[in-house]
Amino acid sequence: MTSLLALVDGSHYTPSVCDNAAWAARRLGASVELLHVIGRRDIASVPADFSGSLDFGEREQLLKELADLDEQKAKLARRRGRLILGEAAARMREAGVETVDEEMRFGDLVETIAEREEAADLTIIGKRGEAADFAKLHLGSNLERVLRGANRPVLVTARAFRPIHRFIVAFDGGPSALKAIDYLAASPLLKDAACELLTVSDKASQAGQDKAFQTAESRLGEAGYEVTSRILVGEPDNVIAAEGERDDVDLLVMGAYGHSRIRSFLIGSTTAEIVRGCRRPVLMFR
Repeated sequence: MTSLLALVDGSHYTPSVCDNAAWAARRLGASVELLHVIGRRDIASVPADFSGSLDFGEREQLLKELADLDEQKAKLARRRGRLILGEAAARMREAGVETVDEEMRFGDLVETIAEREEAADLTIIGKRGEAADFAKLHLGSNLERVLRGANRPVLVTARAFRPIHRFIVAFDGGPSALKAIDYLAASPLLKDAACELLTVSDKASQAGQDKAFQTAESRLGEAGYEVTSRILVGEPDNVIAAEGERDDVDLLVMGAYGHSRIRSFLIGSTTAEIVRGCRRPVLMFR
């Protein structure tokens, strides 16, 4: 059975993660694993260096009090985590998802995802916006690490869910873009939505003759998509970011950290910055 991994942290993006996961689960006939990760830094108290101002007894007492504080913080974090998971699971069941599992883990977020994603077909995660609480939405600070290390597709959700009627595939012919085409051709996730295959080039005539672009267009058409192919001239990062903001676009599909003619757009921190800045969800392939 297809399985989805949905990361929930109690932030403003958690409802969107749940709604996107419920939508994807219905489309794919999938089960959902809700995962809440409590980071080590969320509960650890690091004492200042008082070696020059405290005697041995005072230092031992301080360390004991800090240990007691960490234990209490860990208990509160577990209680909060159970509440977050319970509310998220209830929201998803109300949305019609039959199989929802809940898991809470202590540790590093990226390491935990790496351990769990092999059993999942798609990872769903929220992003940090300007108004989001940084302490609660630590996913944003780790977003680039998640995207860089992911072996499965990652759906980065926007602040609120909206039905997906039209999506753009930012295509550059690189390995990650080809992986996106393979996924779209095989998966029912977006089969009812209108597809725009978009490439950006210095010379539109050359891009139109690109064999990889033509093959991608043909493959999507054969898979049942209503495909509109578009070739635009300009700086890829600016053009694709602007296209993703159009009112009639509900999703951006793109590769991450590519090594191609739109390298400046898809490599390094620029990838994460575009994802964070885009007000639409982004389905990312690496």
